[in-house]
Amino acid sequence: MNQNNATIAKAFYTSMSEKNIETMEKLVHPNVQFTAPLAKLQGKEAYLEALKGFTAFFKTLTIRALFGEGDQAVLIYDVDFSAPIGKVPSVALMTFQEGLIIRIELFYDARPFDK
Repeated sequence: MNQNNATIAKAFYTSMSEKNIETMEKLVHPNVQFTAPLAKLQGKEAYLEALKGFTAFFKTLTIRALFGEGDQAVLIYDVDFSAPIGKVPSVALMTFQEGLIIRIELFYDARPFDK
């Protein structure tokens, strides 16, 4: 595992759990690409704006596992939202460039958000 990328991934999601946008901003590449079941974003400004809304929406985020290889890391975590959504297990596949997160691809079941 590329320890530096794993460290960055963990720092990013730890900051997310703490709702610390300033720290997250320092870890994201200006040309970040974000893909998830309910959103697709391009660029740091658009992504950070979405993060502000997301961090205001969840109660807790708990990291469960972290794996890495080469220029990628996979972080598995749970996000706990208020009812009726509840806990949403999630996976983030992150790609790194120049020590920053350039791509984030999220995997989760989006059905609870239809309620």
